[in-house]
Amino acid sequence: MQTISDTQVRFGELAGPLVHGSVLFDWQLISTQEIAAAFGYPFEDILADDGIPYAPVVVDTTVHRYPALGDEITVETVPIDVGRSSVELLYEILDADGERLATARMTHVTISSSGGARPLPEQVRSAFADACVDRDPEVGPTTETDGGTDLPSYLKSVPIRSPYIEGAELSYFEEYPRFAGIALEEFLTEQGTSIGELAGEKQPYRLRDWEWEFQSPVQFETELHVECDVIRVDQETIRIAHKFTSSGKTNIRGLTEYGCFDRTGAPVPFDDEMIAPFKS
Repeated sequence: MQTISDTQVRFGELAGPLVHGSVLFDWQLISTQEIAAAFGYPFEDILADDGIPYAPVVVDTTVHRYPALGDEITVETVPIDVGRSSVELLYEILDADGERLATARMTHVTISSSGGARPLPEQVRSAFADACVDRDPEVGPTTETDGGTDLPSYLKSVPIRSPYIEGAELSYFEEYPRFAGIALEEFLTEQGTSIGELAGEKQPYRLRDWEWEFQSPVQFETELHVECDVIRVDQETIRIAHKFTSSGKTNIRGLTEYGCFDRTGAPVPFDDEMIAPFKS
C-alpha cells in the first residue's frame, strides 16, 4: 500500500543539505495513520476511547541514502506479522526511480486507558493477517560491540514540555532521536568539536541504523534523562547504546549507529577528525 505518494522533499524538512533524521519518523507516523484507516481501526476512534493508538514497541531502521532537496519520495507500507494485540509493519521509502532510501520495521501496540495492551478488534486482526506479506528484511544495527576500551559515556536531561507532546499528551516518539542528537552535539562541543565546522561536503553524525525498544511512555511534565554509552567507533560507524529514563523508570533502550553521508545523501567514511573526540 502506498501510504505517501510522489511527495517532494521540502526545505523545512532539511538539516543542512539532507533531510533531518526525525522526518523519517514523521513519514512513518503519517504512513501508520494511513494504513490504520485503511484497515478500519483509525487513530481517531482509538483516541476518542482514551487509547494510545499504534504505540511503537520495537523500531528497527536502516537508511540506505538520505533524501535531499528535490528528491521525490514514496512510502510503501505493508503488514508482515500480526498478533492478538500487535501488528508489525514494514515501511520502505523509495525515490522516484524506485530505489530504496530507507527501510523500517515497527511493531505497534494500541494502549488502553488503563495502560495495558488493547486487543485488536477481530475483524481488524483478520484483515491484517490476510494482508500480511512474506518479507523479512534485515534492518537496524549489527550486534557487534567490540570497539575497544575507554570509550566515553555522557548524559543529557530534558524537561518534557508542550512542544514535545503528541495527541495522547505523552512525549512524541519522533522527539527521542532529537534528544539523543542534542546529547551527542553537546558531548562534541565539550570535546571542542563543532559540527558546523566539520560539515561541508561530508555530513557527519547522521542516524543510519537503529533499533529502539519502547518499554513505557514518557509523561508530560516529567524530566527525561538520556544516558549514552559509546560502544564502537571506526571510519564507518559510531555505535551508541541509549537508555531513556524518567521518574525512576526505563522508558526506552536502544542501539543507534551514526554514519557520515555526502551532500547527495550517499554513505561515506568519517574523516579522522570526526571520530577523534570519541578516542581522546
